[in-house]
Amino acid sequence: MLHIIDMNSTASERKGNPEDGRQQQGLAEGSGCPAAGGSCSACLSQQLEFITPFQLYFNPDLIFRKFQIWRLITNFLFFGPLGFSFFFNMIFLYRYCRMLEEGSFRGRTADFVFMFLFGGFLMTLFGLFASLFFLGQAFTIMLVYVWSRRNPYIRMNFFGLLNFQAPFLPWVLMGFSLLLGNSIIIDLLGIAVGHIYYFLEDVFPNQPGGKKLLLTPGFLKMVFDTPEEDPNYNPLPEDHPENQPRDQDQNQQQHPQ
Repeated sequence: MLHIIDMNSTASERKGNPEDGRQQQGLAEGSGCPAAGGSCSACLSQQLEFITPFQLYFNPDLIFRKFQIWRLITNFLFFGPLGFSFFFNMIFLYRYCRMLEEGSFRGRTADFVFMFLFGGFLMTLFGLFASLFFLGQAFTIMLVYVWSRRNPYIRMNFFGLLNFQAPFLPWVLMGFSLLLGNSIIIDLLGIAVGHIYYFLEDVFPNQPGGKKLLLTPGFLKMVFDTPEEDPNYNPLPEDHPENQPRDQDQNQQQHPQ
């Protein structure tokens, strides 16, 4: 099975990479990737013959004419029958989804969900013109690409044979798919969508005259993020923590046991 190990960068390299500290602080938190759980459920249902891939694949005609809306989601959750390819994708989907959640998206769950929606929307548009049936692998590559560009100083090891910096990881995976005789269209789609998101989110806002174009909708922040405290809020005197022990002491003095 594929064995890829994250290796610690040197101190001089870490100095320019603020993501490493945030990742280590978030190791105890995070729920992993819900898409991985959905993929396992879809695979198990297919193995038990509750459903078939024909009920899951992306088909615009069935979606818009037969109103089989679930295909917009299920095509991202199916990675084929149990086997090397399935476990390969599950490992990468869970691993890099979780590292993004605990790293650059720590405390920004709404932004994390918006990345899912934005990436899924672009892949669906491309799927309309490229006749792609399952987009789960492209979604995995998108996550890998975003993580790799935000952690450029981490060194990777591929099968113990090839050492490279993290930004080359999506291309190494694409080359590995090519060696296995698979089509690289899905990999290229994931890389393209990942780059679009990375450019609009991390690069363009920092350019001269640039601005943030990807704005997370307010309703996602209301659902997923903890509401911020109002800086102008002035609590009542009895709500101050320092007043509570004093009140308890006075009550005990007035009502001794």
